[in-house]
This record gives sequence, C-alpha cells and structure tokens, in this order.
Amino acid sequence: MADPAHATPSPGTSLARAIAQTLPRNVLLLGAVSFLTDVSSEMTLTILPLFLANVLGVAPVFIGLIEGIADATASLTRIFSGWLSDRLGRRKALAVAGYGLSAVSKPVLYFASAWGLVLAVRFSDRLGKGIRTAPRDALIADSVAPQLRGLSFGFHRAADTAGAFLGLGLVALIIFLSQRGSLQLERATFQTLVLVATAPGLLAVALLAWLVREPRPVALKPQAAPPALAPRGLGRPFLGFLGVSTLFALGNSSDAFLLLRAQHVGLSALQVALLLMGFNFVYAVLATPAGALSDRLGRRGVILTGWGLYALVYLGFALAGTGWQVWALFALYGVYYALAEGTGRALVADLVPADRRGTAFGAYHFALGVTALPSSLIAGALWQVYGPPAPFYFGAALALLAALLLAAWLPRMPRTRVTQK
Repeated sequence: MADPAHATPSPGTSLARAIAQTLPRNVLLLGAVSFLTDVSSEMTLTILPLFLANVLGVAPVFIGLIEGIADATASLTRIFSGWLSDRLGRRKALAVAGYGLSAVSKPVLYFASAWGLVLAVRFSDRLGKGIRTAPRDALIADSVAPQLRGLSFGFHRAADTAGAFLGLGLVALIIFLSQRGSLQLERATFQTLVLVATAPGLLAVALLAWLVREPRPVALKPQAAPPALAPRGLGRPFLGFLGVSTLFALGNSSDAFLLLRAQHVGLSALQVALLLMGFNFVYAVLATPAGALSDRLGRRGVILTGWGLYALVYLGFALAGTGWQVWALFALYGVYYALAEGTGRALVADLVPADRRGTAFGAYHFALGVTALPSSLIAGALWQVYGPPAPFYFGAALALLAALLLAAWLPRMPRTRVTQK
C-alpha cells in the first residue's frame, strides 16, 4: 500500500477526494484540532474588541495596545519554541502545551471588569499560541511529501477557518437570542459566549494529546545550540522572504480595527458577527484550492495576488461609507487570506532544510507577530488623531510596497528550492 504522505492525486481527481486519498492522518487530525480551537477563539477573542469598546469603554488606542502586546508576546515565544522543537526532534509536546494554555486561559474572560484582566488573558492565550504555532506547522511539514505542502497547509487553514465560521455562527445566534438588534454588545451576552466556548477548546487539546502521532524524528545535524534568531542554515532566499513579509505585516494591524470600522459605518453587534461569518466562509472555501494551486503554479504568483488584493481591500476600508461596502470588502478580505496564509507557510517549508524547519517557522511567525505591537499602536494613533480611514490608507500603502519588493526580489532568487523530508 502506498504511503499516503507520498501519494499524488491523479489529474482528474476532485479536490475533496484528493484530500481524503492523499493527506496523512496527522494533517487531518491537526485540521480538526485547529477547527475546534477556532470555534472557541472566535466566540471570545474575535468579538473581544466590541466588549472592550462597548462594555468597558476602552479607547481605540488602548485596544490597539492590548492587541499589540498580546501578539508581540506570542511572537517572542514562537521563535524559541520552533528552535526547541528542532533541537529535540519532537514537535507534539510543545503543541499540546500551547493549545492547553490557551484553552484554560480564555474562560477567565467571564470575570473581566477592567481592561487589565483582558490584557492578562490575551497575554496568556497568545503565549499559548506562540508555543504551539511553529512546532505545529513543522509537524504538518514533517508529515507530508514536498509536492503536497501547499495542499496540506491550505487544508489546515481551511479547517481552522471553518471552525471560525461555526464559532461566529454561534456568536450570531447567541447575540440574536440575547439582545436582538442592539447596536452594542452587552456584558451578559459576552459572558454566555465565554461559557459556551470553553468546551471545544478543551476538546481540541484532548484530541491532539491522544490521537496525533509524533512523526519519525528528523535526522538532525550535530551542532552547538545556535541563538534563536541565528540566520545560519536558513539561507538568503528565506531571509529575503522574511524581510519583505515583515514590511507587509507592519501595515497589517489587528483586525480589531476592521470590526470597529464596521460599527463606525452603522453595523450592529449581530451584523458584525454575521459579517465575520461571511469572511470566514470565503476563506474556508478557497484556502484549500489556493494551496493546491500554489503546488501546481508556484507560490510567487499566489502570494503576490493575495498581497495586491489586500492593498485594494484596505483602500476600500478607508473609503467605505455604507454597510454593503463593508460586507463586500470583508468577502474580498477572505480571498486575500485564502491566497496568502497557507501559501506563505508552504513557501517557508520549501526554502529551508528539514532540520531547520521549526526554527524557520518560528522566525517567520516571530517576524510577522513582533510587528503586531507597532502596527496596532500606529493604527490606533492614526485612528484617534486623523480619523477612522487613516490606518487603512497606511496599511494599503505598505502592502503595495511589499508586493512590489516581493515581485522584484523573487525573480532573482533560485527557483523555489523544495526540500525533502
């Protein structure tokens, strides 16, 4: 029997059948773990900016501070956890620890009455995300053949986002039953969301701990422990992609500002939840075929298309003045995510040796996340000083610049170097 990790779908095989036939058990299970985790997270963390603004009365600049500190904290952890998984030759234990920390921290939001406790929960949750992300992505890359990386990461992003779609569906239902068409989120409604979200988060940890298997350890080269950010062994192509991605991320402020923008043009809390459902539906449907497309046509064009679309979407958010425009922009935002997120991770796996995969994913997520604090602070300050459109003009300009630099850089690099297991 052929090893599913090395199987290749025939040209006429449907995408759904190809997934069932070719993706290994680990990738399918990790998709289920992310699905359940995102059900939990979307019910609490995505709607959290509305809780901060509507219930606690926190100003946009402090919402940006909370989001930025939380994401920057995760970034500092990601590079160390990825490096450690390379040194140990093991990924699963770190992933379990990270998912577990997030699962037990989110229920504390039920008791939040000041933004300091919210910051502490966001810090703990993002710390957990920082611990798990690089080892989990390396675990996916370790479990599949090189020619299936785009499909595998696309499937994982789709499963993750399908969980977000379901979680937001539950948010919309609970808001509708609790407060109908009220413009602002109420405390009792948010507390109900936190309670319901606890179960899927804990179930995800149990599924990972009991059913996901550690792949055969990567044969590590004897070496002294390098500093976490040491470029040795990662190569110039990866570092070039890392630098351009960091520039892009500097203009990619927290999605909290998208939610605040939606409310600014008149959407209610229920409509915001439905808006996010639409975004995640588009993302979930397109992520897997976008990843498979990058396997066939190359990562470059898919990522450039996604970044260019992001610039247009953010320009649209700057100019939007009606609810229907925001709905359309969120749908296009889902297309951007589908094109760029999984494909970027597959490109990271392409560009580095197998025994440096955890470190590379850690560096990649570190670079993207460490910009979260300055990008969110800049967005909050621009919003407060110059008005709601300002942070979106800034994000669109940086995205366009990053896309131009990536287009100029990629043709000069060697053709994407697909590394073996």
